[in-house]
Amino acid sequence: MVLCGLVVEEGVLEEMKGMGVRDSKLLSPARRERLAPLILSLCKKVRLVELQPAEIDASLQKGMNLNELEAREFARILNELKPEVAYVDSPDPNPELFRKRLERYLRIEVELKVENSADRKYTVVGAASILAKVRRDARLAELKKKYGEVGSGYSHDPLTISFLRRWVEEHGELPPFARKSWETCRRLRRP
Repeated sequence: MVLCGLVVEEGVLEEMKGMGVRDSKLLSPARRERLAPLILSLCKKVRLVELQPAEIDASLQKGMNLNELEAREFARILNELKPEVAYVDSPDPNPELFRKRLERYLRIEVELKVENSADRKYTVVGAASILAKVRRDARLAELKKKYGEVGSGYSHDPLTISFLRRWVEEHGELPPFARKSWETCRRLRRP
């Protein structure tokens, strides 16, 4: 999982919008690749955090859910970047609940705007989603180069499921880069 926070001057948001910056899910991989260096050139600060599968699994085993983990990590990003206003895309269907989670970890004063689909509503969040997706795509490309076709890396992807199934059949266990807490992976590990 890759999370991104960035700080920009308000004046560059129109420029970003004019370049086509928006929710990464609405852009092709090639378009995201072209936009990433342009976005970086307009940012005052950027912080990308990669959460490794083992780290996610360990947090979940300790009773933390994914939303809590994301809130903790987003708060770390905000604590480091120290923005005046932070626009946050809530992974929780209840943005107010996610805001409260975030606030528990914040060590700075910041105006929070926490919303669902913020990456579609706010250019700055779209820019962060592009940088995070480009980093994720790069990590996935590294895995494909080393292991062959692994699919999208999402638990619902038939190619990913097929790769995991073959891996378990050949090695007797899941690959080290798989989230063992995924229901998909748990099903594959059952005898």
